[in-house]
Amino acid sequence: MEAESAPAGESLREATQRRLLRFSELRGKSMAAGEFWDIVAITAADEKQELAYKQQLSEKLKKKELPLGVQYHVFVDPAGAKIGGYSQRLPSASALGKIFTALPFGSPIYQMLELKLAMYIDFPSHMNPGILITCADDIELYSIGESEFIRFDKPGFTALAHPSSLTVGTTHGVFVLEPCNHLEYRDLEYRSCHRFLHKPSVEEMYEFDAVCRPRNFFQQEFAGSDIPSLKLEPEYVYTDSLFYMDHKTAKKLLAFYEKIGTLHCEIDAYGDFLQALGPGATVEYTKNTSNVTKEESELVDMRQRIFHLLKGTPLNVVVLNNSKFYHIGTTEEYLFHFTADSSLKSELGLQSIAFSLFPSIPECSTNKPCIIQSILDSTCSVTPGSVVEYSRLGPDVSVEENCIISGAYVKTTAVLPAYSFVCSLSLKMNGHLKYSTMACGVQDNLKKNVKTLSDVKLLQFFGVCFLSCLDIWNLKVTEELFSGNKTCLSLWNARIFPVCSSLSDSVTTSLKMLNAVQSKSAFSLNNYKLLSIEEMLFYKDIEDMITYREQIFLEITLNRKQSDLETSY
Repeated sequence: MEAESAPAGESLREATQRRLLRFSELRGKSMAAGEFWDIVAITAADEKQELAYKQQLSEKLKKKELPLGVQYHVFVDPAGAKIGGYSQRLPSASALGKIFTALPFGSPIYQMLELKLAMYIDFPSHMNPGILITCADDIELYSIGESEFIRFDKPGFTALAHPSSLTVGTTHGVFVLEPCNHLEYRDLEYRSCHRFLHKPSVEEMYEFDAVCRPRNFFQQEFAGSDIPSLKLEPEYVYTDSLFYMDHKTAKKLLAFYEKIGTLHCEIDAYGDFLQALGPGATVEYTKNTSNVTKEESELVDMRQRIFHLLKGTPLNVVVLNNSKFYHIGTTEEYLFHFTADSSLKSELGLQSIAFSLFPSIPECSTNKPCIIQSILDSTCSVTPGSVVEYSRLGPDVSVEENCIISGAYVKTTAVLPAYSFVCSLSLKMNGHLKYSTMACGVQDNLKKNVKTLSDVKLLQFFGVCFLSCLDIWNLKVTEELFSGNKTCLSLWNARIFPVCSSLSDSVTTSLKMLNAVQSKSAFSLNNYKLLSIEEMLFYKDIEDMITYREQIFLEITLNRKQSDLETSY
């Protein structure tokens, strides 16, 4: 079985490496018209995030990490309902943005923005005027014939589709395709979509004929790497990733938006646009609010207006039978794909130590830690399964398994307990530079909320009842304990993280919080100024965080130059 699937995996790796090489050749070079994208637009949730994105883009362009002569824009959501999120399931990406998530390869290291641009490198020259829409926390890899290209040249919408298990289909969009007239599988197929299902149940997939059965003994791994080594079973579905809309359709949506003015409800570009398309689309989905973050009174009416606006618009599907779809939007996915997933490591060329100073890891080890642009003392130990990024770890610091450490500075001997999430932010408060470190469990649900103070006992911090944690920290359950909306109480807006004058003190203090919960020993937070994660993001000092990363970058670069000189002698 493995031998049969090897060629498909190998072609996927080769196609991915070819795109990465081509993109690396364009970095820092001026692009001629039609050679690359005309505009790269990034959406931000608020003005603080907009500033963070602009500063990071400016740094990338200055260091020639992106193609030049392209318009890079950041558009902030207008007031009201949001389309950009705050990455609550992977909060290390909250401050500087998911599209700027560091990846463990490249010198300088790639971030999600560069990877997206690399994977779509062939698209612009085979695309009619229009807009391509993609998410910041997924990776699409695909292989097609050497002489073939994905074409975006049909009117209406065009979406990519990946073969996936029915289980994966329940958390994605699923295409109900019109019957095809050829028997053999091809890496690239152009199909028409009858209707689009948004996060359907398995029963709905069967009911609407979304379930496919192999046309021959086609063997390859599924997309949807939630099940990393799953082979094509007797039944599967085609799931979504990115999509394109032509110029005419984009103008139609723009005119509609200008006519209605400000949106007062959350509209999902996938669920609310794609479900309106195809000859089998019906208006029923507009009343289903199960996947909505926040239900507003105008939602159903607005969805129905969009449905009638787009009804009859074609949904073309580009089926990529030799493709993979990876999602890294949660702490569990992030840890798995960066430390344990041999498929993604092979396809992208991920490294265990990426642009870092750290003693080498034994080659025989299969499950390894992942170190990204960090400086670690030679006496440090990082257990397999953990990720350390943009951090400095001093002598005798021990990181146990399945931790995420981001932007931290640990000066002295310390143990970071297994399953810890530790992320430090620079803050600007009343004109002064301060620091705060969010420290919790990688499995903590920061989004889970309760409506009343009496229900706070239902929240869990590091696997422990949140009420018990508050007792350990000598904090009282009052409205003042939470920032923002007082009827939406969660770990996200709980004021429990100390503000300190130095980065290292901030990390040390927050680690004491964690250790107190683990050992069930008292550690009073009464004498500290405390912030919630929500408030930390409001006060974040982008410039100082970028400066800290740049200092680490320069030190690693200098060390490498010195090593090269010593080697040459």
